[in-house]
Amino acid sequence: MIPFVRDLDLEYGRMDVVSPLIRRVIADNPGPFTFTGTGTYIVGRGQTGAGVAVIDPGPLDETHLAALLAAVEGQTVSHVLVTHSHRDHAPLARPFAEAVGAPVLAARPPARPVQASGAPDEDDDETFAPDIVLAGGETLDGDGWTIEAMATPGHASNHMAFVLREENALFSGDHVMGWSTSVVVPPDGDMAAYMASLEAVIARGFETLWPTHGPPITEPAPFLEAYRRHRLERESQVLARLAAGDRRIADMIPTLYAAIDPRLWPAASLSVWAHLIALERAGRARAAPEPAIDADWTLA
Repeated sequence: MIPFVRDLDLEYGRMDVVSPLIRRVIADNPGPFTFTGTGTYIVGRGQTGAGVAVIDPGPLDETHLAALLAAVEGQTVSHVLVTHSHRDHAPLARPFAEAVGAPVLAARPPARPVQASGAPDEDDDETFAPDIVLAGGETLDGDGWTIEAMATPGHASNHMAFVLREENALFSGDHVMGWSTSVVVPPDGDMAAYMASLEAVIARGFETLWPTHGPPITEPAPFLEAYRRHRLERESQVLARLAAGDRRIADMIPTLYAAIDPRLWPAASLSVWAHLIALERAGRARAAPEPAIDADWTLA
């Protein structure tokens, strides 16, 4: 079982000091993919005139914009960082950056608009364009802080997490969340890339994970191992359904997800599809005529 953490002291628009170098303001956009809403992080001590970085400004919301501007009043914003271009993370980046006079930094968005899941929060902001494109490995310096860009594709092809070296912490975006597993939905989401990114995060031995949605993960090692084990168990379950003769994703879902509300089965189907695509690429499953969500699937 994944040891989910879901308790969060919440007041929309309030700035909370959550660590010596981190402050957080939460947007009022709760939902099935955003939990209590988008948490925007401000990195830096908040001294007058000092440089700070802001991570994931969030959805296009004037109230949240005003709260962020109030939180950084009197400070110099040197970087506006975006973990990925989904609509609950990216749209406010440009208005906020223009208001504070800072560049927007992020991985390159998908070459074409990608409908990730049909849920508005999980669709791409088609207008998003960073001023500086990150590939991963870059370091950014501020007043008492150092941030490293860490490429973590999987949930989105352009997902970038950010390491705060001084606190051995990771701003994990939607790659790892404490309240739920991350959605991995083709065609932009990629399960094989997700698992490789997860292994890379595990290897770093972070002390704290700060997801964009929900509370921090303060014991990352057992949490990440449970996260990893959950994905591998689901892969094994998908293979077992193929061995049992299920050929369509719709045939597998009632067994694989018998314990969850059937209203969530369409979203679950997308996750199973991601697993099957990864298995097909690894030579462990076959799809006819192609690895589409409505394909016929068999064991290789």
